[in-house]
Amino acid sequence: MLRYAIGRLIQAAVAVFGVITIVFVVMHVSGDPTLLLVPQGASAEEIAALRHQLGFDQPILTQYLAYLAGLAHFDFGISVVQRVPAIDIVLSRLPYTIYLAAGALTVAVGAGIPVGILMAANKGTLVERALAAVVLTGQSVPTFLSGILLILIFAVELRWLPTSGVGSLSALIMPSIALGALSMSTFARMMRIAMVDELGKDYVRAARARGLSMRAVVMRHVLRNSAIPVITVAALEIGNLLAGAVIVETVFAWPGIGQLAIQSIQSRDFLVVQVIVLLISFIYVATSVAADFAYAAIDPRIRLAR
Repeated sequence: MLRYAIGRLIQAAVAVFGVITIVFVVMHVSGDPTLLLVPQGASAEEIAALRHQLGFDQPILTQYLAYLAGLAHFDFGISVVQRVPAIDIVLSRLPYTIYLAAGALTVAVGAGIPVGILMAANKGTLVERALAAVVLTGQSVPTFLSGILLILIFAVELRWLPTSGVGSLSALIMPSIALGALSMSTFARMMRIAMVDELGKDYVRAARARGLSMRAVVMRHVLRNSAIPVITVAALEIGNLLAGAVIVETVFAWPGIGQLAIQSIQSRDFLVVQVIVLLISFIYVATSVAADFAYAAIDPRIRLAR
């Protein structure tokens, strides 16, 4: 297990280093970053002064090494707009996005997995077709459209929930549903596929032949063996929820990093956008590694895989 863990951590470190390098390369290949940071109408002297202040007039290798040294000390630069460290701005908004992503993941898992189990247990019946229609709807409706529809129905017409903002649990309900609908459909489909595959195996027939009820077989054996693909989806969906929060946070005026990204792009606060991209990428890598460790805990055979 230790060898397996060390190998995965090394792969994660390589992936993180690759992300850092790609962000640096894109920042420079896309043009002079200084032109994105200066206000409109800035003179050539002001542009040259900012370029020198940020070190963009240095050789590319020198800039890359300084970039790595800054990241090693958690120095992500100073926000051009707010004149405070960019990492502090992002971290002040991150708890709101985590709060929203946790609510969306609760909706996705809490609804998606039971729906997938019911679809697999009722394969070929009217129940499965009805649930498949629900899953298809959640997968097809764009996030921004579902958010607007939720606001029109539950906030404007019924007046049950607040239209936007934070401060209460009721304010979390609509954004969580809008953000978690697509993930719910993904969980339901993957759970159904995994369950149908497991239910067709010999050990299920053998257990049934020994007199075990289908409920007992599912709870004791099938669910555990179906968990591997679902964990894979969960690891990917956590990152997708954080990235997809950009749209939902804009629709519901939620003060997370998604809304911050839009505001920073509009104000050309490039360094804040860079921190957000790096942060989401790191979270993707971290959740992927956590999923691999969960595989090994659920199925010990994975530890021995090359």
